[in-house]
Amino acid sequence: MKNDYPSMLHRFTIKRQMQIFAIALLPLVAVGVMHYGMHVLWMLITSYVAAFSVEIAFSKVRHLKVDAGAIITPLIFTLVLPPTLPLWIVAVGSASGVFFGKAIFGGFGKNIFNPAIVGRLFITISFPAFMATMWLDPKTDAITTASPLGVLNKGGEFGYNMIDLLIGGVPGSIGETFRLGIIVIGVILILLRMINWRIPVFFIGSVFVITWVGHLLAPGIYEDPLLSILVGGVLFGAFFVATDPITAPYTQGGRIMYGIGLGIITVVIRNFAAFPEGVMFAVIIMNAVSPLLDDAVLNGLKKKKRGAVI
Repeated sequence: MKNDYPSMLHRFTIKRQMQIFAIALLPLVAVGVMHYGMHVLWMLITSYVAAFSVEIAFSKVRHLKVDAGAIITPLIFTLVLPPTLPLWIVAVGSASGVFFGKAIFGGFGKNIFNPAIVGRLFITISFPAFMATMWLDPKTDAITTASPLGVLNKGGEFGYNMIDLLIGGVPGSIGETFRLGIIVIGVILILLRMINWRIPVFFIGSVFVITWVGHLLAPGIYEDPLLSILVGGVLFGAFFVATDPITAPYTQGGRIMYGIGLGIITVVIRNFAAFPEGVMFAVIIMNAVSPLLDDAVLNGLKKKKRGAVI
């Protein structure tokens, strides 16, 4: 069994990894500000203030230093939000994500769930009207109730072209719409071995394959497989959320099963559940079973070794 993560740790300290990862995501913030306005920047600032307030309080109570991961959670959290969200909801979500997603587990490295997604889930359930129906169209500056994913899921006339989907000129969460940038940044991080390629490849690949097969069998339910990975948060989630080394499996086989599981759950929720997007729920569910996947792989290797000895 080969594990890429230790070699990555050998090349970069944890702090340096977090810094590189944060810098890599700044182009997505810049494009978000360009498309959706300065409110995005205020959302980011609010997210950091709320998150660091919880981090500092936790560090004083537990007599620990504020960890390096503190610079990532509020950044990821902001990028998965609608650009029209009121600042007070941003503060509630960011603080809740850090507290319930990380602090109560003992801090960085001990958390089971991705804190940014915990915060996103908390405000999605608490404030559904703000999270699902108040998208900003960057071309008209008008609030719309439907994103490209919502239009695709409902089977309506899809009026967005490929260029708009790639460069981000469409409604959606702040960080998910500049898909060309997501792909380029994601590939660079893979080449730097900052993230493991198996999770995004098998996540994106499984969404495409399942939707393709479903489209052949039931075209009225499953839509275009290529569009299915170019709308919503699949690309952003695959490269920057699901690859979190703390909450994802550390075995190679576990990462493959993890990516496939993410794809299956995403497609099922998108097509059969009340929520239009399944990435957030898929990440939380697969975070919970991540240790089981590693155990299954390690137990399989032990059985093979025992069989080889016998």
